[in-house]
Amino acid sequence: MEPIKPKVLLCEDDANLGMVLKNYLELNDYDITLERDGRLGLAAFQREKFDLCLLDVMMPNMDGFTLAEEIRDINPDVPLFFLSAKTMKEDIIQGYKLGADDYITKPFDSEVLLHKIKAILKRNEELHKEEVNAEFDMGKYHFNPRLRELGFDGKLITLSPKESELLKMLCEYKNDLLPREVALKKIWGSDTYFNGRSMDVYIAKLRKYLKEDPAIEIVNIHGNGFRLVAS
Repeated sequence: MEPIKPKVLLCEDDANLGMVLKNYLELNDYDITLERDGRLGLAAFQREKFDLCLLDVMMPNMDGFTLAEEIRDINPDVPLFFLSAKTMKEDIIQGYKLGADDYITKPFDSEVLLHKIKAILKRNEELHKEEVNAEFDMGKYHFNPRLRELGFDGKLITLSPKESELLKMLCEYKNDLLPREVALKKIWGSDTYFNGRSMDVYIAKLRKYLKEDPAIEIVNIHGNGFRLVAS
């Protein structure tokens, strides 16, 4: 069985550079989606899950900085590199303020870029392993997200994938506010009205599962989100 190739979103309006970079990264076992402007890049990011984004700054329809803000709203954690001919200090600082992992000025060495991509993906893989193996205690309950199991008093409930993802996010924000839009964009992909209604149904299911311990409560913070109150 072949290993899964990391998926990279490459947004570059220079057709020649875009194809050269796409071919080079594909030769090094990356799965590349190439888009020629920011609007198409955003549509691709909303449609698929990517392990890393390479964004040109100066693009038609939507520039790289605006695209980065939209991407960060959907997924605050995806590694993000800017590729830019803009070398002014102010532009570089703006890139890092938007949450870039790197700001690479053109012209650049493709081999150096490749090693930077490998390094950031390796770091993220190690962090993800730690997150995947994380388990949570809430009052009398024990939750294992990897197995999607919620245990209480010797009984085990197997959660659906979305129930498990939502409970995991609530646990990560325990005793703090989990904003609605953050949960909706991460789990459902967008914060539409219908997705919001769907999430409310899942919250009701989780409340039902957790009702055996009165010390645990999922509180609705009206208009903002939810708070898992637990010792």
